[in-house]
Formats: sequence, structure tokens, C-alpha cells
Amino acid sequence: MKNFKNSFFYILIIGGFSALMYWIAVQGEKLEYNRNIEVVSTNLSQWDSFLESITHNIHHPLAILLAQIVTIILVARMFGWICKKIGQPSVIGEIIAGIVLGPSLFGMYFPEFSANLFPAESLGNLQFLSQIGLILFMFVIGMELDLKVLQNKAHDAVVVSHASIIIPFALGMGLAYYIYESFAPEGVQFASFGLFLGIAMSITAFPVLARIVQERGLHKTRLGTMVITCAAADDITAWCLLAAVIAIVKAGSFVSSLYIIALAAIYVLLMLKLVRPFLKRVGDLYATKEKLSKPVVAIFFVTLIVSSYATEIIGIHALFGAFMAGAIMPDNMRFRTLFIEKVEDVSIVLLLPLFFVFTGLRTQIGLLNDPYLWKVTGLIILVAVVGKFLGSALAAKFVGQNWRDSLTIGALMNTRGLMELVVLNIGFDLGVLTPEVFAMMVIMALVTTFMTGPALNLIDLIFKKPTHETIPAEVIDAGKYKLLFSFGDSQSGKALLRLGNFFTKKQGENALITAMHLTPTNEINHINIENYEKESFEPILNEAKVINQPLSTFFKASNDIDSDITKTANQGDFDLLLIGLGQSMFEGSFLGKILGFTTRIITPDRILNTITGKDNIFEESIFDDRTRQILMKSEVPVGILVDKKFTKADIIFVPIFDKSDAYLINYAQKLIHNNESQITILDSKGLIKNNPEIKEMIRSIEQKAPNHITLLNEQKIEKEFLLKQDLMLISLNSWKKLVETRGIWLSNTPSTLIIQK
Repeated sequence: MKNFKNSFFYILIIGGFSALMYWIAVQGEKLEYNRNIEVVSTNLSQWDSFLESITHNIHHPLAILLAQIVTIILVARMFGWICKKIGQPSVIGEIIAGIVLGPSLFGMYFPEFSANLFPAESLGNLQFLSQIGLILFMFVIGMELDLKVLQNKAHDAVVVSHASIIIPFALGMGLAYYIYESFAPEGVQFASFGLFLGIAMSITAFPVLARIVQERGLHKTRLGTMVITCAAADDITAWCLLAAVIAIVKAGSFVSSLYIIALAAIYVLLMLKLVRPFLKRVGDLYATKEKLSKPVVAIFFVTLIVSSYATEIIGIHALFGAFMAGAIMPDNMRFRTLFIEKVEDVSIVLLLPLFFVFTGLRTQIGLLNDPYLWKVTGLIILVAVVGKFLGSALAAKFVGQNWRDSLTIGALMNTRGLMELVVLNIGFDLGVLTPEVFAMMVIMALVTTFMTGPALNLIDLIFKKPTHETIPAEVIDAGKYKLLFSFGDSQSGKALLRLGNFFTKKQGENALITAMHLTPTNEINHINIENYEKESFEPILNEAKVINQPLSTFFKASNDIDSDITKTANQGDFDLLLIGLGQSMFEGSFLGKILGFTTRIITPDRILNTITGKDNIFEESIFDDRTRQILMKSEVPVGILVDKKFTKADIIFVPIFDKSDAYLINYAQKLIHNNESQITILDSKGLIKNNPEIKEMIRSIEQKAPNHITLLNEQKIEKEFLLKQDLMLISLNSWKKLVETRGIWLSNTPSTLIIQK
């Protein structure tokens, strides 16, 4: 009755007021009399008129900008994914994406389409939007610098850092002397050209370096702390030098630049002595997410914008102001983390790719059309590597590091990445770099960033030491039953821990359970990585205390989670890897049903596996991509828990649909021995009575633990029976067959452990 009343009221309101509007419109037409209303006439048909309107809308500046953003994000994500798969930082892929979309490739082979997508008049909008992204990014970089670490561990780090700046700076100026006559723009003084090449050689990409340190598990080591501190000191020094270089270039001479440098010094003093204490007071009062209201957030964003505006007006670039605003944020790590989370996703995912593509549009590799130009490019790369790599390594060796650690520091400090592009774009905007030199330097940035991973691997190989991606030392012990479970959230982790406990709790020291948590590198910053690790494992460790289960833990920031899960399991030679069942964004959705995929959509991983013959892109999958990748790559048994509020394993159901399922009996035996579980084995096809091997396995268990196994030969399983079970143990192949049959009873199954032998 209520629904009928609502429907009647809805029809009455919509219909009545629509009629009223129509009557007003009719009456309004009568008011047009004697008002000289001009009716625009056209010879176009209605369809042609519609097409003309659509064409006009497509060429509107906002439509072009939105089309550019969509294209840039998709291409950047694709190339970033490719680089992640080959073990490179995703930033390299994003830089390559920019070059591909620019005149070096896309513009060369598809000039008309490129001209429509990136018309010259639209590049101004793209540039300003990318600059906003850079300002936000530099704000984050400033916040990621832990100044307390610099104060406490600065001595050796500052020596290495400053040596890694002055040596490549000097070599860069020497290179400028060699190429000035041939490559410097007309009217640019040697000092300006030389200083810019020097500072470009001196830059280290702090964010990329920090993420590589995380990925390689170095963040907790003495070496990791040393290199992060070196990079932080390098960042601060290099940006101060860059501000001075910009001042000199803009002023035209060193003496004239002293006014700008003096204003910059006053600005820095004001930021440190007035603004920083004020922000600290605000940060102390509003350090939690609940208290961080919009007016408080506005204070910090206004500080960022005013700081950037001030340095732009002074003449040392807005990016320095953004960096400075981040550096003086309150020291409270929780507060900084909250702010980084607010800013980082928008700047890195949405706006920074615009900067990469804008840089790519400026990079014309086609200009390097002569062998001599490529020789000069090679010379630039050589000078960059010798200055930064060897300069840092020798300085580290001088302050007491061994050769292995010294070379590792050198390889990491030689990483240039995004920060190099920022400097190069500033130089290009100031007219200090020609398009040819700009292209050469972009290639140098790519090569020096790309070589970091292989260089670190080579250093490990030469010094015959394993990679830094270590697993707990006790895992190496032989003779133990070793179980590894990998969890994403605490709820899943606790369920997997309980399951692992049911398999091992009576084995005491003869069993070892390891909890592993991996997090994407781009979702965590180095300043809060230890807190993040502690918070991730805290609920799991508390649960381990409750059930009295000894537990070792392993945490890693990962660039490729499914590969790292299987790599850890394979290297540790675990007896069983437990994971939770992942979910797709389209699972159970209307779109998922339309696409024909119940738990997934087509992804780059599946396309790659189809090309290599490992997969069929058109085959419907019962697992999400990560689970499928783990199953394909794992060399140890894998258990996938379908968690339906799993808490105990007293009553367990084991269906045997194939003679190859015999290995499930071994897992049932472990549950009987360690948990005294009651096992019901379903033998609907009569396989057990015709299989002496399985019969012998069951008889052996019954001798040691009588009355713990029941055999069922039923063809049909009742819902009431399934609801009484705590857990179903099933093989991967049988689970696939079960899903394919789409049996009605499937939805009534208890929590299920799917095991791949």
C-alpha cells in the first residue's frame, strides 16, 4: 500500500509540474510578439547539424584536455606496468610513455592524430596542470625528508652526499666547456650553460631511490639508513644550488644574482623561524585524522601555495617553495603521513603523468640524426655515471664503508628519474638548453635510472652475496614442517593463522609458521614504513598470543606482489603456502555478468600469458589474477582459503572426485593429529574401494587415531550436512569441476581450503 501511495504521489508531482512548465512555455511564446526575435536558419539537415555540434564539442579546449588526461594516464599505467614486470621502477615506464606520445614516435608515425590530440594551442593548459602536479609532488618530497635523521646521522652521509654533488658538478662543467660552442643556445653565457649542466649531473632521484631501498629490503639495515640519509642531504643541497643557479641565469651575472640570493635567504629564514613554529603548533593540536578538519587542511595548503608563489616571484622557481613548505611541515610522522596520503595519490596518479608526457612532447629524439650527436649523448651518459656512481662510491669508501656497500651507495645515488626531468625542464624553459641537448639529457636520465637495478644485481653477484630480499633466518632450518601464509588485511591474516595452527599446533618446535605481508611500493613512503609494518602485524601477533602459536614475520614493500609471494615461498622451500581468495572489482556485478567473467576482467597479465601460451584470454576463470599468478608460479603446495567466517576445524568434509586427490588424505591426517579433527570423506564415484593406495592411507590413519574418519558414498549431499561442517578440504582440479557443474549445493559449502599439490 505504501509503495502504491509513493508511486501515485511521484506520478502526480512529475506529471502535474511538467504540464505546468509546458503551459508556461506556450504562454511565453506570446510575449515574443514585436520583439524582433531572429531565428538562425541553416541548410544543414538535423543529423548534419548534430554532427557539427559534436565536432565543435570535441575541439573545445576542455574536451581536448580531458581526452589528453585519459590517454596519458592509460598509456603511462601500461608502460609503468611493463617496467614493473621487468623489475624496473614504474617511473621509467611513465617517462618512456611521455616520449612515445611525443614527436619522437607517436608524432612521427601518426602526425595527424597527434596534432588533433596534442594541438600546439593546448600545450599551455597541459603545462600549467603538470606544474600544479609537480608543486604537489615536491611538497610530498619535502615532507618525506626526515630532518631528525639528517641531524643524528649527518656526518658520514653529508661527506658522501656533498662529494656526490661536487664531483659530477665539476665534471658537468668540464663537459659544458667541451660542447659549449656546438650546442649552447645563441646568446647564452658559458656560466649559465655550465652551471645548468653541472647541476643536472648532480641530481639524485630521492623518491625512486627510497622505493628501490624498500623493494630490496634495505630500509632496516645500516646501509639503507646511510643511503637514504645521503639522498636526503643530496636533495636539500642540490635544490638550494639549483635555486642559486636559476638566480644567476635569470639575473645574467653573479653580481646581479646576489639580490635574488639575498631575497631567497630572507625567505628561508622566515620559513624556518616564523612559519615552521606556527605550523608545528597547529600540527600538535590536530595530529589525528579525526581532528584534521578542512579549515586546518586549508592552512597547510595556503602555506604551500604562498611559499611557491613567493619563490616564483623572487626568481628561484615555485618548485623550491613547494619543497621548502614540505620540509618545514610538523615533525610528527603521523601528521606527515596523513598529509602525504591526501596529496600523493592525486599528484602521482593524475597529475605527474601529465608532466612526463609534456616532457616527452618536448623531447625530439629525431633531432639526434647524426652519429656524432649520439657520440656526444654517450659522452654525457659516461660523465654522469663516472661523476655520480664513482664519486659517491669513492667517498663512501673513504668514510669507512666496505667496497660492496660503497658500490651499492654509488649505484643508488646514480638514480636520477623524475628529479632530473624537473631540472631539465627548468633549463629548457629558461632557454639554457637547446632541443638537442634536452633530448640527450632525457636519454641520460633514462639510462642512469634504468641501470640501477642491474648494477645492484651485478654488485651482489660479484661479491657473491645473496640479494637483500631475505626471509627469516630460522626458515632455512631443515627438518621442520614450514608453513607460510600471506595476508592483505588483518581479518584474512587471523583466519589464515588459525588454519595454520590447526595444521601444526602439536608439532611444537618441529613446525614453523611465518606470516608475510607485502604492500605495493607506490602506496607507502619510507618515513612511515616501520609504523606501517608494526600496525600490519599487530593484530596477527595478538591473535598468535591468544592461541599460543609461535610466529615469525616477514614484511616487504613490493613492486610485484604475486611474484614476490611465490619467490619467497620457493626460496624458503616451504611445505605449504596459504593465501586468501582475492576478489575482482567486477565480481558478482551486472557488468561482470555482461562481460561473462564472474570474478575478473581481461588484464595485461592475462594478455601476456595468452601470448606466451600459458593462458587463454577467453577462458572464464574462477580466481582473481593475483591468485592465478601465484598458482602458476609456485613450486610449493598452495592452499587457498575461501573464508566464510572460519574459526574452527573440528568437523571437516573432504570430497574425493579423482584418484589424483589422494594427497588430500595427508592434509586430513595432519588435522587429525594436530587438532583431533573429525574427517568425513565423500567417495561418490567409489574410487577409494578400487584404489589400494588410498585405502591403505586411510587404514594407517585409523590405526593411530580410530573413529576420526567416516566414509560417505552418497551421490547427493544435503544442505543440512554441509551447514554442520567447519571446513571443506578439496583439490584444485576438483574445485574447478565443482564450479563448472554449478551445483545448487555449492553456495552452501562451509569455509573451503582449495589445495594445489
